[in-house]
Formats: sequence, C-alpha cells, structure tokens
Amino acid sequence: MDDDIPYLLLTPGPLTTSRTVRSAMLRDYCTWDQDYNELVTRIRERLVSLVTRSLDVTSVLMQGSGTFCVEATLGSVVPPDGKVLIANNGAYGARMVKIAERLRIDHVELAQPEIEPTNIDRVRSLLAEDPAITHVALVHCETTTGMLNPAKEVGRLAREHGKVFILDAMSSFGGIPYTMEDFEVDYLVSSANKCIQGVPGFGFVLARHECLAATEGYARSLSLDLYDQWRDMEDHHGKWRFTSPTHTVRAFSQALDELDAEGGVEARHLRYQENHRVLVEGMRGLGFATLLPDEQQAPIITAFHYLDAPEFTFQGLYDQLKRRRFVIYPGKVSQAATFRIGNIGHVFPDDMRLLVESCREALDELNISPVLPG
Repeated sequence: MDDDIPYLLLTPGPLTTSRTVRSAMLRDYCTWDQDYNELVTRIRERLVSLVTRSLDVTSVLMQGSGTFCVEATLGSVVPPDGKVLIANNGAYGARMVKIAERLRIDHVELAQPEIEPTNIDRVRSLLAEDPAITHVALVHCETTTGMLNPAKEVGRLAREHGKVFILDAMSSFGGIPYTMEDFEVDYLVSSANKCIQGVPGFGFVLARHECLAATEGYARSLSLDLYDQWRDMEDHHGKWRFTSPTHTVRAFSQALDELDAEGGVEARHLRYQENHRVLVEGMRGLGFATLLPDEQQAPIITAFHYLDAPEFTFQGLYDQLKRRRFVIYPGKVSQAATFRIGNIGHVFPDDMRLLVESCREALDELNISPVLPG
C-alpha cells in the first residue's frame, strides 16, 4: 500500500490509482499543442488495439463521466425514427432508460429483478415481436450487484435480427478479456477511471467505423454529439471540440503503459479474479454472504448481505474500515440490504487479506459476533 494514499478506494470507480499515474498529472498541457494532440491520437489507437483483432473500429474520447458517454452514444447514434431495446436489471440499465426518456428516444424496456441476468429468451421474443426496434442496449457488468450479463448471447441475437448493439462496458473494459468480435458489438462505452486504472475526467466510445460514419446529424445535444467529436478528432489529429481534461488524459496514457507492463488485459483479469477470490473467501469466513451466486458474479465488484445482527450497520462498518484506510461502497439493490466492495484498481490480493483482517477487527470493536453458515 503506497504510504501517500490516505486510504484504498475499494469502489467501482473512482478507484485507487498508482503513484505514477497520479504523478503524470503534475505537468500542464495546452489543448492546441501538437505533442498533446499526438498523445490523444496514440491513446485512441491503443484503445482500439485492446478491443479488436480485425474490425474497422474507431474511438472517440468524450469529456465527463461514463454516464456522459452513455448519453452521448444513445443520443447520437439512434436516428430520429429509431427505437432502442434496453435491458434493465440494475441501476445502470435503469439509467439508460432515464436517458432515453429524457431525450425522447423511442424505447422498450426489458425490466428484470436486479439479481437475475438478462433473459435471453425475452430478448429474442421482443426482437421478433417488434420490428421497429433498431438498437439494443445492455450493461455488461452491472455494478449495482456485480452481475455479469450475457453480452455474447445478446450481441448474437442483435446481429441475427439486424440491430445495432450498444454495450455499456464501463466496469469490464480492460479488466475482462474480450473483443468486439466476441460480442458482435457496434458501440462499446467505457471510462478512464475504471479497469484501465486512470482518474476521472473523460470516457470513450469504441465504434464500428461504418456505423458511426452513418450518424451525422442524429445528435440531440451539442456538447454530447459523438459524431462531431469524432470528426474533429479525425480531421484535426487528436483535437477535442471543447476544452479537454488534459491532466486526466496524461494520467490515462500512463495507466495504459502500466496495463501493458502488467501483461495486458489477461494478466489484469487474473489479478482481479484473485482479489475477488481472496475477498469472498475471507468475508464468508466472517459470516458475510454474497448477494449473487458465484456463476453470475464478475470479478469487478462484489455485493454482500448485511450481517444478521441487531448491532450491525453499514455506517458502523464503513467508519471502522475507513479508520483502517479502506473505503467500501454502500449497496444499490432495492430488495436487499447490501454493501459492495470493489476488486479493481491498483489493489492486490495482500490488500484484500488485510481488508478481511480489518473487517474482523471492526466487528470485534463493534461487539458483533459473526454467525457462520452450517
């Protein structure tokens, strides 16, 4: 654990970054400078190389959080007469529904309980029943619960029915190995402060060139116009339309270097898996049950039920862990009392072991005895 970090962020983003990523922000950049714009161009190229083997794919960087990029995508690539099928089994699927409502995009919602993965049969039925649907949108890793949704199966159905597939890969890109070919995805959306382990400030969209090139004039927003942002970056060699988050961009470039040094996405995925394994094994040993069955769980963030003890409160556990330099996340599940612990970022299995021991100490201090299964 770096000595200059006041605590480890065990959250789905922002997350704990390395000292070298943070240090990369100590230099100022001009948005018009050629060196800076060349850096942006290299980032765009490196992102594409992470996600495709052969497709003609391009990338667009967009100021703001990941939600800005999701809204930019939905608002820019669905034509005025289009219709989106949105799979919703968590807070981030629900957010896409709200975006569609706010932008007055015609849509149909496939609503499911938060603890159920996207139902492939229902997707198939809706696509067969409603020929007006032009696009399908899915959250890959729903960080409400840690659910890993069946992106490959949904992508295949979208392709079979001739629909454009939009994947919110916010919490999976860079942390789980896959390509756009694997999921037959047309637009993939993620953010700088997730599994690439950069800092907040911008997100990005990976898009099939032919799909994005056909969307001129569709955008329902000026600043979130994905097509215009892409054209400026293409025509002006990395130039953003409006003021770009220069420090965040430089940190992201460093984070990409560190991803390469770790061994790429495959190696990072193995570390995240081990983080998750150590965490779950240790927390179950303290009496905490996971919300999801193991087969539905992504190694990104893990939701745990509250202990069945009258003395237990999330705030009490949170405060005790923060004193011990760990910050965890409240739950978002509507039907269960849960909290969440992130496995991603510049954290390692030994950090998870120390977290589990800190949880044990916290329970002792709170006079809570774990109730072990069996």
